[in-house]
Amino acid sequence: MTNSFKVHKHTLLLLGGIVWGFAGFNILRIGLLVYDPYVSIINILLSILVYAAFQFMVFGKMVRKHTARITQYEEDQQFFMKFFDIKAFCIMAFMIIFGVSLRYSGWVPEVFIAVFYTGLGASLATAGVLFIINYIKECREARYNGEL
Repeated sequence: MTNSFKVHKHTLLLLGGIVWGFAGFNILRIGLLVYDPYVSIINILLSILVYAAFQFMVFGKMVRKHTARITQYEEDQQFFMKFFDIKAFCIMAFMIIFGVSLRYSGWVPEVFIAVFYTGLGASLATAGVLFIINYIKECREARYNGEL
């Protein structure tokens, strides 16, 4: 592997943040674009419930797991795609395929897309932001310790 494909291990956190942030904001945007006719207290509460479920049961754990894995790498320079492991890339591919299929299949009503995509997108975007916060923290700590 040539060095042109390697980045500092902390940069992997930034890349993870960009990927999940981009995905999250895009899904959030899709949900919000169709939400207007379905705005109600119940639907907003359901979106918050979807957000909380994904944040606390899936994406929050994922951020912690991948941050720990990345920061424990022995070598400072890592292949740029190592911001996730194979399992995470498979989950991402499944989510994209399932999400696009669900949206365009007509299997679910638009209100579901509005409520679910808004909660899911917000949770994914939060994961992206958390990765970026972890990147900033790791860079500050590395600078403080004279590692950068």
